Amino acid sequence: QVQLVESGGGLVQAGGSLRLSCAASGGTFGSHEINWYRQAPGGEETECVAAISWSGGSTNYADSVKGRFTISRDNAKNTVYLQLNSLQPADTAIYYCHRGASDYWGQGTQVTVSS
Repeated sequence: QVQLVESGGGLVQAGGSLRLSCAASGGTFGSHEINWYRQAPGGEETECVAAISWSGGSTNYADSVKGRFTISRDNAKNTVYLQLNSLQPADTAIYYCHRGASDYWGQGTQVTVSS
């Protein structure tokens, strides 16, 4: 059974940085696109903030995070990372990783940015 486990969230001041990790077990991790989504407090919709292809050769970012967030992966470690730099209070959300074209989601990790 596929499991995705996020870690690395926390409380940081505006302008600070965090690195989120998404560790996968089960399935064929290296064959799938991985996406990072976020859901803001009180929000019903999730926003896809970054995506990375199975090889890591292709990445995409939401306009709201472009130039500040960087997605990467290490298939040998079955892990995808999301580096968050220049964080702003608007980045406060629960961040989830998702295996592309599937129903597999992690449990989420909270990122809180104080002003």
